[in-house]
Amino acid sequence: MFDIGAAELLVIIIVAVVVIGPKDLPLAMRVAGRWIGKVRRLSAHFRSGIDAMVREAELEDMEKKWKAQNEEIMRRSAALTEAEAGAPVMTGPPPLETPPADTPADQIPEAPAPPPPPQPSLFDKPPARAATVTIGGPAVDPDPDAPRPPMLPARPHTGDEDV
Repeated sequence: MFDIGAAELLVIIIVAVVVIGPKDLPLAMRVAGRWIGKVRRLSAHFRSGIDAMVREAELEDMEKKWKAQNEEIMRRSAALTEAEAGAPVMTGPPPLETPPADTPADQIPEAPAPPPPPQPSLFDKPPARAATVTIGGPAVDPDPDAPRPPMLPARPHTGDEDV
């Protein structure tokens, strides 16, 4: 960053000791270090923001190119298939089948039934429920009417025993 040689660094140190004094020099170095750290963090944050914006712009350009290439490939593929088959090829979703207007109502087929809801999997998470956790024991729901076990008296720790 800065091209400071050993001679220039020695001159800077001597001037700092003379101007600031040997007692206040550690405090001044600490303050200077904090400021340098803040400037480095700020520049790193700014640089990462710029990099993110450049990446987003590049992604948008790539998506546009991919979309154009995909459309060109689909047009060429449809033209080749159309030339082979001799009839126009449909490249979009299939059209909805509607009965002619003069068809009686009893001859119109019914719409297919909707698919059944998916069955729960073994990997699905169970629904969350509130529970209390007891340190050193299993998690149980508190029951106010349940009898509580007696508490053991606490022994003072002397520091001589292994824990």
